[in-house]
Amino acid sequence: MTSPHGDHIWYELLTPDADAAQAFYGPMLGWSFRDAGMPGVDYRIFASPEADIGGLMPAGEGMPAAWLGYVGVDDVDAMAKSVTDGGGAVHMPPADIPGVGRFALVADPAGAVFYVMAPTLPEDAPDAQSLSFSYDRPRVGHCAWNELMTPDPDAALAFYGQRFGWVKDGEMEMGPLGIYTFLRHGAKGMMGAVMPMMPDTPLPAWSHYFRVADIDAAYAHVTAQGGRVVEEPTEIPGGAFSMKGIDPQGVAFALVGARRQEG
Repeated sequence: MTSPHGDHIWYELLTPDADAAQAFYGPMLGWSFRDAGMPGVDYRIFASPEADIGGLMPAGEGMPAAWLGYVGVDDVDAMAKSVTDGGGAVHMPPADIPGVGRFALVADPAGAVFYVMAPTLPEDAPDAQSLSFSYDRPRVGHCAWNELMTPDPDAALAFYGQRFGWVKDGEMEMGPLGIYTFLRHGAKGMMGAVMPMMPDTPLPAWSHYFRVADIDAAYAHVTAQGGRVVEEPTEIPGGAFSMKGIDPQGVAFALVGARRQEG
């Protein structure tokens, strides 16, 4: 895909139970699922009516169940070296997925894990761009925000900025919780934020907020299906509401969406 270096281009759920996760997320986010056709691997692509968003697969032995993001890069091998040179780590070295692209699983110096990937351009759509993260407008089912919780936000800003071109674009005071720093990816626009670790957060990590049509309907779905809400719907700048939860399989997730008014 021709998405610029530094774009979030894909999202992936590693889960203890792929069937149950599909049943949980599909109705809430309007996703359809299909088999990716990877021999010997249960990898399912989930999509909105407009575009493919990401993939879902069972977590293998020793793999943590989690939501992970893929950052598009021009050169995966060079980026893997840059990550380690900058104090980060490579958990899965660069490898090729035939017909898909080259990727690696890495971590920043604080330990937050993410993928880097150089996709293989489709022959029938060489100019295609990923819509997994929606920069231009709100899209239900697509990622709307990427948020890093880390013990040293300034160090994280330097690390990611040097490698992906992300820059600080304002901040918001959160009182005793510290400063919430907004991230912009050049001309593409706002893509997320960096914030200090919260006291009850076990490890530095990225949260990827997927957009729902109705945050209250999503709340009801989460609780009815055996999930748990850990951060109640909270109004954010722009009038939408964010929410965090734990899915029925024990994986943390995040949502953002409007609150539909009755009457």
